[in-house]
Amino acid sequence: MTRYYHRFVLFVVALVLASMCAPSIVKAHTLGIDKAELTELNDGQYRLVSKVPSRLAHLITTPVLPEKCTFSGPRSGERGVYEVRFTFTCKQPLTADDELVLPWRREGAMLTVSWQNGANVTRLVERKGEEISVKLELFQAGSGSWINAAKRYTILGIEHILSGLDHLLFVLGLMLLVRGTWMLVKTVTAFTIAHSITLALATLGVVKVPAAPVEAAIALSIVFLAVEIVKGMRGESSLAHKMPWLVAFGFGLLHGLGFAGALAELGLPPDEIPIALLFFNIGVEIGQLIFIAVILLTIAAWRHVGLPISRKLAQVPTYAIGGLATFWFLECTASIFT
Repeated sequence: MTRYYHRFVLFVVALVLASMCAPSIVKAHTLGIDKAELTELNDGQYRLVSKVPSRLAHLITTPVLPEKCTFSGPRSGERGVYEVRFTFTCKQPLTADDELVLPWRREGAMLTVSWQNGANVTRLVERKGEEISVKLELFQAGSGSWINAAKRYTILGIEHILSGLDHLLFVLGLMLLVRGTWMLVKTVTAFTIAHSITLALATLGVVKVPAAPVEAAIALSIVFLAVEIVKGMRGESSLAHKMPWLVAFGFGLLHGLGFAGALAELGLPPDEIPIALLFFNIGVEIGQLIFIAVILLTIAAWRHVGLPISRKLAQVPTYAIGGLATFWFLECTASIFT
């Protein structure tokens, strides 16, 4: 009887220990996300380390480097007790255009990249298909030269404004509100100056405002603009009609904070902030001018064809702008509290 009692106690103890260990064991086998480090040692010299126990080291296979790079250590890596280390040298420093491909048989890596300029960025890179792709533009990699930086941030600025429906609707609202070419030029210029100011202040860290309230305020600015356009259609006049450039300047300060949020998401290298500010803003202005040109050409083409526009049909764009902006405002406001 005593023997069976001892066996029962041992079984219970073993079961309790197994239940305590099981979650961590399952997690270790199913999560498959390890810490990793990429360090810039000197110009063109790098060290990539995967922090895995020796029992998982065989899953960390040889990375695929950019063409300009070659391994300066064993291609299979130096394998320690709790890490696999790769060293490689590149003819030119790694830039935002480069990509490392990790054919590691893991679900992902929590990668920390440390650059010589002092920037340290940590991000989760997940496996897609048979590999883990590390795009260095997401880790504050430099552009390589000021010319490359100028091209990069100009293109990003153009893409951001042309894909940012809220900013485009605000510009469209200004075009619907303003009468006269000269007044339109002044209004758009005021909007440009204003968002350039807050873009610079927010990017440099002088002004810090949470993203959700900014997005809500931007949506509300579009609602306000739609209301003023409707008032103008009814023959009513207000400050927005008399001095649209002033209204554009005030709301432009809000939109600049929105632009800054988009630029911050890119993860700017510390030594590229001035050039990024300048050329991202230039890109935004180019995109804005492209949009205005397309609208003006569309209006000219419509007039040339001679298709009639009823009063009710002319009001459709304004109500559409106002309705969409109202939905955005409610959505952004809800996100503040949730």
